[in-house]
Amino acid sequence: MNGPTTIDALLPDEMAKTAERIGVAKTQLEPTRLLTLAVLAGAFIAFGALASSIALAGADGAMPYGIARLIAGIAFSVGLILVVVGGAELFTGNNLMVMAWAGGEIRLRDLARAWTIVYVGNFVGAAATAALVFAAGAHEAGNGAVGAAALATARAKAELPFLAAVANGILGNVLVCLAVWLCYSARTTADRILAIVPPIATFVAAGFEHSVANMYVLPHAILVMDWAPAAFWTAIGEDRAAYASIDGMALVSNLIPVTLGNIIGGGVLVGAVYWFVYLRRR
Repeated sequence: MNGPTTIDALLPDEMAKTAERIGVAKTQLEPTRLLTLAVLAGAFIAFGALASSIALAGADGAMPYGIARLIAGIAFSVGLILVVVGGAELFTGNNLMVMAWAGGEIRLRDLARAWTIVYVGNFVGAAATAALVFAAGAHEAGNGAVGAAALATARAKAELPFLAAVANGILGNVLVCLAVWLCYSARTTADRILAIVPPIATFVAAGFEHSVANMYVLPHAILVMDWAPAAFWTAIGEDRAAYASIDGMALVSNLIPVTLGNIIGGGVLVGAVYWFVYLRRR
């Protein structure tokens, strides 16, 4: 006689308990280890952003806009795959720690401490990768097409109005945290990869904002602006002045609203909602 049918993947109520348990564990990591894992995550997301720029290189007019964006989104997915499967600490994904805080399992100061360490580490990893990518000359690939794609992306971010940046940050991290949330149901590495790609591809294709990705995109573009030789600008047929909005102040003015939006999207619209549905004590 056959036994009862079982479902291999975890169901949402068990996923919520997993998220809460993981949130507690993150606050218990030794600070140096947490920072190191955060640096790795910043670098991993930077690799995803680089892959996205390569996918978009020369795509303007060569294929339909939506197809080009979707391919770029799939390419970007490598960043979160490396974070989740390889093991690293990503600020935006860690917004789900709100579930452990809302349940009284961790203190607010412990949440804030973990977020601060991870945010700083993510910036170090992403910015350092931007410097290495520039030094490697990736912007010159494809006769400058990769650099041109990177600059176009950075300019759009630099010129995004504050409220639009907040809204795009909310939407972006809803999808990122949903990708992480789906991974809590996974039993295998293949499960995790399959769970990550569709939400991340959607977030990038739609042009939403992700603070850690921007920690790579804008510093890399600033380096291109400040240090790329005249031959690069000649190759892409652009005037440096057309990208004057890309500077250090643009990095700050973008990260503030996008980070705020990411916290609302991931911490409130995903984390707090799932806590309310599955973990709230009646």
